[in-house]
Amino acid sequence: MANKDNHRHFGNIRKRESGRFQIRYPGPDGQMRSGTETYERKSDAERALSLIEAQMIKGEWIDPERSKVKLKDYAETWISQRPGLRPRTVDLYRWLLKKHIVPYLDGVAVGKLSTATVRQWRAELGKGVSVGMAAKAYRLLRAVLMTAAEDDRIIPRNPCRIRGAGDEQAQERPVLTVAQVYELADRVGRRPIGNVRKIKDRAYRLRFQRHGEMRTHPETFLTRTEAERALWKMSTDGRADSTQDRRYRAMVLLATFASLRWGEVSALRRMDVDLDECAVRIRVAFVERSAGGLVLGPPKSKAGRRTVGIPRSIVPILREHMETYVKDDPAALMFPGAKGGPIRRSGFNTRTRWVNVVAEMGLSGLHFHDLRHTGNMLAAESGAGLKDLMARMGHDNVRAAMIYQHAVRGADQTITDAINRQLEEPESDEEGGATGTLVPTG
Repeated sequence: MANKDNHRHFGNIRKRESGRFQIRYPGPDGQMRSGTETYERKSDAERALSLIEAQMIKGEWIDPERSKVKLKDYAETWISQRPGLRPRTVDLYRWLLKKHIVPYLDGVAVGKLSTATVRQWRAELGKGVSVGMAAKAYRLLRAVLMTAAEDDRIIPRNPCRIRGAGDEQAQERPVLTVAQVYELADRVGRRPIGNVRKIKDRAYRLRFQRHGEMRTHPETFLTRTEAERALWKMSTDGRADSTQDRRYRAMVLLATFASLRWGEVSALRRMDVDLDECAVRIRVAFVERSAGGLVLGPPKSKAGRRTVGIPRSIVPILREHMETYVKDDPAALMFPGAKGGPIRRSGFNTRTRWVNVVAEMGLSGLHFHDLRHTGNMLAAESGAGLKDLMARMGHDNVRAAMIYQHAVRGADQTITDAINRQLEEPESDEEGGATGTLVPTG
């Protein structure tokens, strides 16, 4: 369509009742569109039309109608359509969107987001949450808007341009000594012998076993928690007898010295552990969803499918564990829960009193994943090359040939032998105690 004077070949300009000028032009799809702004002078409107025409010729034109989509709607679609996301990552992204992005930017159109708006949101977010959480939320928003700018082309550029906003410092995590690993493995299965009963006047009575004889604690407790805490303390101090559930001992040792993730070690089957070859094969992993579901899927990365050597020193412990707790079926879980099903992280923490045990050892805040860090450190001390270490740890930035090993040999056997030597000859400090170190995780 041309103007009345027939001087324009692209779009047209009309004068509104207000005296301002508005442009109309055909999009690449042939549909006519009206400009979102009006102009005081006709020459300004003509320049706007020329700019739009040039953008279309270069393939840089952004459809203003598409950019009106709300950030919340676009981000939700982005998460649902993003390929390759693990279930826990999907849960995290949806939680970050709901908790830290939508409350601040709800109702804002993607095309209306500016760097100033993002900067203000990031500053407000930083006042109420940790540095790490704020960085995660920013990285999610940046990734969403990068797709909007580069793939969907509904905005001219990504407004997330704040330097350092997505950075988070890796927290130093504890690395245990060999002696500490064995001590932890022994402690996690220890349970006191006794019970707590509610009596009148809303009090609780504690009974405990001492030298094989049941006794009653002379005091009563206001809550069950106080009574249970006292029972555990008595067991730790040797004033009450305890039992030893050794099913978790093997789990702690294998996870540490084979550098396994929680999802990997909890998903192991009898057929995955070859004690004659001193090797464990990682094929799948359990993923716990935020809603409570348990999903069996591939390991965290492509390199996660691998075969790892087992130090000979823990083979007898694993053999005893398999004979005692694992069914003869090749598909039987290597580390089943108390009722025979997959063991959940929360159940493991509760039954082992993980938080209390590590605190009693002077390792408050130790996570199960830190056992993997310990194993990685021991492997690194073997002197093996980076690629061989990455293959053992199950990291992605290695060649495809290192992703999965059918047999433990070569460099991996060197790593296994080096760890084994450290297990056979654990070091201690001058006073005879073992101390841990802190190293950053990346």
